[in-house]
Amino acid sequence: MLSALEVVTTVVVGLMVGVEFAVAFVMNPIFNALPEDSDQLARSHGGRMLGALMPFWYGGSLVLTAIWAAATWHDDGAGLPVIAAALLVLSVVMSVLLLVPINNRGKTWTPENRPADWKEQTNRWNRYHYARVGVIVAAFTLLVAALA
Repeated sequence: MLSALEVVTTVVVGLMVGVEFAVAFVMNPIFNALPEDSDQLARSHGGRMLGALMPFWYGGSLVLTAIWAAATWHDDGAGLPVIAAALLVLSVVMSVLLLVPINNRGKTWTPENRPADWKEQTNRWNRYHYARVGVIVAAFTLLVAALA
């Protein structure tokens, strides 16, 4: 049963990392190459779509990792899922405090109502997102290492 938990957790976190990595290094460069209104409209739509899904994915990843950490608390190598869980907590805190406020504003923007500094706000979100991707990649790496 523990092996199934470890594999499911690693797959769920790995898929989340893949999506967030793709947003940072594939989708955002594509959006940046679009004409201004299309760029902003794509980001607003993406913010609504992923903004509805990611809280469950981050929360589920954290819960699964915490269960794994608790189940292996006294085992050799238990520190890896514990640190991974701590990193996922950090990613949730970063999301709630830094990224979600910008996303909540951005997902309502249209070319008619967006603020003059929308690009600056988008660039700030991107910087925070890069940092969050680094944190969740580290968590995923620790989970993969814990499988060995």
